[in-house]
Amino acid sequence: MARILALDYGKVRTGIAVTDELQLIASGLSTVETKNLLSYLGDYIQKEAVELFVVGLPKQMDNTESESEVLIKGFLNKLKAKFPSIPVERQDERFTSKMAVQSMLDSGMKKKKRRDKALVDEISATLILQAYLNRF
Repeated sequence: MARILALDYGKVRTGIAVTDELQLIASGLSTVETKNLLSYLGDYIQKEAVELFVVGLPKQMDNTESESEVLIKGFLNKLKAKFPSIPVERQDERFTSKMAVQSMLDSGMKKKKRRDKALVDEISATLILQAYLNRF
């Protein structure tokens, strides 16, 4: 089986998580500057088989689209154009950043490390991917 790759897309940085080959476990992979994201994904896909992208779907509490969805839709068009054979699914990402910070607290991570926004983005991507896997 190929891996599933999840993205917590952001204007500046994007957190990336990936499953194992059996698609059982979600693990943080990296955080990449968004301007380099498509290039990074291209390099990754050269080395590892990816069968699906899961991209976070930011929603407001009233279930309407968040303002960042406009940026994500533009990115999705580029993603689908560059990797037309890999389908894209969306996963609600509400509260993932707060959950990421809480998991850092729960694990006893030092304050300086918890301020690392790149790490928060990577953990958020992992939470998005795990939520996607839990749907099935």
